[in-house]
Amino acid sequence: MTTPRIEVAQIVTRFIAGAGGVAFRGALHLDAERYRITIVTGEGGHLADRAREAGMRVLIEPCLVSPLSPRRDATALSRLTEICRREAFDVVHTHSAKAGALGRIAARRAGVPVVVHTYHGFPFHDFQDPVRHAAYVAIERRLARITDHVLAIGTGVAAEALRRGLASPTNLRTVAPVVESETVPRDARSRSTARALLELPDDVPVIGTVARADYQKAPEHLLAALARMRTSDALVAWVGDGPLLEPVRKRAAALGLGDRFLMLGERSDVAHILPAFDVFALSSRYEGLPCAIVEAMRCGLPVVATSVNSVPDLVVPGLSGVLVPPGRPDVMAQALDGVLGDRELAARLSAGGRELSGESFDAERLSEVLDDVYRSGLAARSLAMAG
Repeated sequence: MTTPRIEVAQIVTRFIAGAGGVAFRGALHLDAERYRITIVTGEGGHLADRAREAGMRVLIEPCLVSPLSPRRDATALSRLTEICRREAFDVVHTHSAKAGALGRIAARRAGVPVVVHTYHGFPFHDFQDPVRHAAYVAIERRLARITDHVLAIGTGVAAEALRRGLASPTNLRTVAPVVESETVPRDARSRSTARALLELPDDVPVIGTVARADYQKAPEHLLAALARMRTSDALVAWVGDGPLLEPVRKRAAALGLGDRFLMLGERSDVAHILPAFDVFALSSRYEGLPCAIVEAMRCGLPVVATSVNSVPDLVVPGLSGVLVPPGRPDVMAQALDGVLGDRELAARLSAGGRELSGESFDAERLSEVLDDVYRSGLAARSLAMAG
């Protein structure tokens, strides 16, 4: 007699890179004979196709959207509750702020035995209006009461979750972001090939980033840093789509930097174009621990990044990168000039980054944690019911 598979729902607002990518890669390596995975999301894409190809079910709920929308949020909560009841999930695992709130409430209303949430970052940050900031913290504290297990991407996020009362010491686990296994090490040949792909000249310094062009990632701050740099021939190559793509492109043109701040849009060949960069930059206002930094370090790039949330887990000053305060393009400009102008420093940071971004960031490690969390959660629930 075969044992029924454990039914797990991964609920994520946008099933794309970032939280969606981590959710997909962690679930992908769970034992298919033990688990059946259902992805519930408001926005699919190529990851949804990959999930289907891997044997996962994908349910699209169009009302699950990122912006606050009371009417659509109420509809999404109702539909998520209906889905949880109909599918009789054993575990609901939520990701991202909107899906984390609506998904956890829906799971509890539907009587799902185990509710898990992953903090990839937080919906509150230092750049918010204080009233909104306080409201978001209060909401997350209430949600913590209906959450059985909390996972945090990186120690910075985990420490903040504890400090804010969003998890208890006994139900919190720190995990690493997981990245694709494909890596193209940076050397003279791969650099030249990558620059040909991006149609970039061989003889200029290139600062690269891979990120969604939105408020969180602050592309306008990286543009402002470029305008302040002493390295007057440096280029920025921003890889990623998002709502600020065109506004920042227009701003760069207005500053006379249109030919030096290149908004390249979404690309599917990131591993192959990373070697084109001389330094990887991250200008975010707030973060979790981005997979893009892991990928850049594995490629062999020195990193300059803002010192937010769990970024210092990987970007260790003097060892694997340079940290700068968020919202300070002047300081970022100095840091970028420093790395580009000092080959010995760049080489040391590259070597340190390769060492720190090792196998602990592979999907198999996360899957082991998920397996333990899901099974221990269900065992504890069965024990409680028996008692």
